[in-house]
Amino acid sequence: MLLNGKGAAPGAAVGSIYIYNEKFNTPSESYISKGQEQTHLDRYLSVKDEALIELEKIRLAMQKLDPSKAEIFTAQKEIVKDIIINEEIPAKIMNERWAGNWAIYHVYETVLAALRKTTDPLIAERAADFDDVRALLINLWNGQRKKSLSTLKEPVVIAAHDLKPSDTAGLDRSKVLAIITEAGGITSHTAIIAKSYGIPAVLGIHGLLGFVKHGQLAAVEATKGTVILDPEESIVKEYRKKSGVFSRDKKDAETFLKKEALTSCGVKIDIGLNISGAEDEELSSEHYADSVGLFRTEFMYIERNDLPTEDEQFVSYKKVLECFGEKPVILRTLDIGGDKQMTGLVIENEENPFLGNRGIRFCFSNPNILRTQIRAALRASLYGNLWIMFPMVSSIDDIRRLKNIIAEEKEKLKKEGVKIGEMKIGIMVEVPSIALVAEVAAQEVDFASIGSNDLCQYLCAADRMNSEVESYYQSYHPAVFRMIKTAVTAFTAAGKPISICGELGGDPLAIPVLIGLGLRKLSMGAASVAAIKRAIASVSIKKAEEIAKKVLQFSTAAEIEEFLSK
Repeated sequence: MLLNGKGAAPGAAVGSIYIYNEKFNTPSESYISKGQEQTHLDRYLSVKDEALIELEKIRLAMQKLDPSKAEIFTAQKEIVKDIIINEEIPAKIMNERWAGNWAIYHVYETVLAALRKTTDPLIAERAADFDDVRALLINLWNGQRKKSLSTLKEPVVIAAHDLKPSDTAGLDRSKVLAIITEAGGITSHTAIIAKSYGIPAVLGIHGLLGFVKHGQLAAVEATKGTVILDPEESIVKEYRKKSGVFSRDKKDAETFLKKEALTSCGVKIDIGLNISGAEDEELSSEHYADSVGLFRTEFMYIERNDLPTEDEQFVSYKKVLECFGEKPVILRTLDIGGDKQMTGLVIENEENPFLGNRGIRFCFSNPNILRTQIRAALRASLYGNLWIMFPMVSSIDDIRRLKNIIAEEKEKLKKEGVKIGEMKIGIMVEVPSIALVAEVAAQEVDFASIGSNDLCQYLCAADRMNSEVESYYQSYHPAVFRMIKTAVTAFTAAGKPISICGELGGDPLAIPVLIGLGLRKLSMGAASVAAIKRAIASVSIKKAEEIAKKVLQFSTAAEIEEFLSK
């Protein structure tokens, strides 16, 4: 039987299925009698303390195995201690006489509902931490202890609805051949863990747990996003061979991690990191990169009931800048809007949010948010090499308006006696209208970065979050590469740096084309750095230019992908 999903971490494997179905019993709406309020409140406070102890145990275990992942559980402890949540739950118990487990469930559900409204997978998947903490609290309330994947007896293919952060704590990667799940996407926690651990993963297989059985043999091809149940012996042999090739390939790629990114003819390609915050986990890869190519600041605004203050933002930006020293840090201002919800601000739903009030448009509509972020960035610019970048820019008018706002905030800070450093100003090239006037834009700003994900969806007129039009979203579409060439040519001619920070920047198959089109700066997630450095080392500038020239002559995405694969 063949099952299809999304390949979230590359590789192949064959082995027995281990069904991991960790669930909590969802409490029903229930209330308590008068006089029982204090008992339920005391029980909640006790359960909360137990949860903190449990999470600290997991954190300490992870600290020994993988220090970078230990930060996940530090964050979960902060969720347990969240001030707003710990006002709401006691209030529901004491004032409205809700049963303690129902109060826990409902209050967390309110937060989760806001996070789930977003169609941005990077933000939606952050809900996993809240969901994880809620499950822990409910299980502790019910006197249940969490199962663990750290005590697997033999190598298996893990099958689950989804894996939360605590599910993978202490995961013995030597005992996990592959991961297959019903839920999750390529940006989910499961995908991130699988990529960083080098475990093949196929996610989003509809109805998976209804098809598989414990101990059943499965052959997983994560590159294609397929799982074969009860494979024939010939397929078993084939997949074991593929698994061996994948393991050797991964080890070979890792040898490039600490090396400088040079083409085979010795040309330096700058490697940037895409990060989402100032946590030590994300900053730990600084030694392997030349810059922060994309600092997604929207995560400072998610998972909280208020807006981050200027001082809070300043501290976060300062930490990243000090970590990277003289290396550029490209800080993207708040990229949020109709399709990305924040619990701390009411945002009206839109019928077509990707063409609506998002990115810089949202910030223009909420000038206090924009100006606060710019002030924090200007203050932090003293501590490193800060480049500020604006998303969803669609016209030269947008750029000039932004430059005026920055000038005004600079003047205000100077009058207040606040010292500021130098800061370069740039834009995301993700809206076709700005790409087509790139030669003019290049005269207005200091740099640009191509957001290939949104650029592709706007060029193909295909919502990248809509599975119904998934086949129309083609990252190898000839128009995408032609538009990239237009932007790169314009900025290069103006002597201004331009990079790429979308999915293409972390795709080894696309690297020769991007270099051939003139890009010398690429940004990606930390898990992709080693493979991208190897891809860079495998090609000369001359060969890359030949490949790019050929790609620009093709008519379809399928032709391009076939050509690059060969």
